[in-house]
Amino acid sequence: MRKGNATRERILDIAEAGVLAKGFGATSIDEIIAEAGITKSGFFYHFHDKNELARGLLARHRGRLGQLVDEIFGRAAELSDDPLQQLLIGLTLFAEHMAAMPGGHPGCLVATMSYQDQLFNREVRAMVSSIVEDWNGFFRTMIEKIVAAYPLREPVDPGRIARNITCAIDGGIIMSKSLGDPSVLPEQMLMARNYVKMLFQPAALHAVPREALAA
Repeated sequence: MRKGNATRERILDIAEAGVLAKGFGATSIDEIIAEAGITKSGFFYHFHDKNELARGLLARHRGRLGQLVDEIFGRAAELSDDPLQQLLIGLTLFAEHMAAMPGGHPGCLVATMSYQDQLFNREVRAMVSSIVEDWNGFFRTMIEKIVAAYPLREPVDPGRIARNITCAIDGGIIMSKSLGDPSVLPEQMLMARNYVKMLFQPAALHAVPREALAA
């Protein structure tokens, strides 16, 4: 990696750690400069202001997330041609990946920036919304393929199912950090997986025997 690129990545690494630990507003350019061991002009060579820094963080986050999702769900597609099984396998692999992260997931950059959206210009806010829409759209596409092959047990819109999965992941990240319990995230991802599985399984598999209700 070229020195200029390495410096940019170092700045982004330091900024991301600060943002996830205490928020964007509390992460100052001065502290990033001090930790990176660069001059103020060196920082502004790469990022003209904090909004440009935010865009850099989001662009990198989007790229990394896209690569991870492609790898995990690409593997799921290799293991099954069935659209339902692809999603179920993918969510299982995703949960296993999150469970294996040392110390748990560090936090959701998009969620953190969403809570502090008043700090950003229109372009940054649009990037945050776009990443969330892409995330929902990815799962919606998968759900629509499943709906075309399987009957739904309940009349639920594919977009709402997709958002349920996204909320389970993002909410799991937030709750894991709030409780200091890394197991919450993979747990909630598997709960979302089970919800999808139940939606497309025959109703007879979920029928409760009358004698059980009377017991």
